[in-house]
Formats: sequence, C-alpha cells, structure tokens
Amino acid sequence: MARYSEERKEAVLSKLLPPYSMTVAELARQEGISEPTLYTWRNKAKSEGRPVPGRKATSEQWSAEAKLATVIETAAFSEAELSQYCREKGLYPDQVKQWKAESLQGFQRSAQQEKAIRQQARSDKQEIKQLRRELRHKEKALAEAAALLVLRKKLNALWDQDSNEDE
Repeated sequence: MARYSEERKEAVLSKLLPPYSMTVAELARQEGISEPTLYTWRNKAKSEGRPVPGRKATSEQWSAEAKLATVIETAAFSEAELSQYCREKGLYPDQVKQWKAESLQGFQRSAQQEKAIRQQARSDKQEIKQLRRELRHKEKALAEAAALLVLRKKLNALWDQDSNEDE
C-alpha cells in the first residue's frame, strides 16, 4: 500500500478543480492512483470544509460548509487575490461576496432567533404556571367531589342499616 505525502494529495486534488476540472476516473488513470483512494481523499477534504467538486455540479449547489469555508478562506484577500482565487476554483467574486452577506445575515438571524426563543420561553413559563394553578384547583375540586361521594355512600349505608333495623 503506497503512502502519499500531504503535498502530493493536495496537488492531485487541485487537478479536480478548475482550470483542469478533471474527473476522478481521468485523474486516477493519469496519476496511477486508484479511484477509491481519490474518492477517500476528496471526501476527507470535504469533511474538513474545503471546497472540492463532488456530486454537486455547480458552485451554487455546494454545501453550506464549503461555502462558509470559502468565505473564511477569502476574508483577508484583496480584490485581485479574490479574483485569482475565484479563477482557480471556478467561482465568481460576486458569488463569494453573496455567500459572505448570507453568512452575516445568518448571524443576525441567529441573534433575532435567540431573542424570540427567550420570549417564547418566558411565555411558556407563564403558561406552565397558569396550567399548574388550574391543575391544583381541579385536583382540589376532584378531592372534594370524591369526599362527597364517600360521605354519600356512608350516609346511604347508614340509612339502609336503619331501615333494616326498623323491619
């Protein structure tokens, strides 16, 4: 079993990206590396959040993790560096900028969602408190009704005994 250095793996995986955009099968034939090995490397790179091609044909269909990884990777780039990066990855700079805006909106929504969750929790606590109060009231009423039934049975039993003694 051959061992490959990280640099070699990176060089081979880069051929899956533009401008080469080779398929795994072509790359396997050219490099003499088995297809399962290449798929394993590609999947590992995906799990690390690096943008690599896969079953998803266009960059708009990339996973959220890959888009976020691209935004993070390009955050400190100048316009020229971003353009160069986009050419290498087969992207448009506008896509990366849009992904960045969407990420920021997600964080803003997150703060709004936290506020909504807190408000919902507060209203849930109030509702629980009210329901517990109602439950206590109903339990008391049920206990009272049960006590009245027991007393009625005892009273009926006493009257039945009295009527039996009179006869």
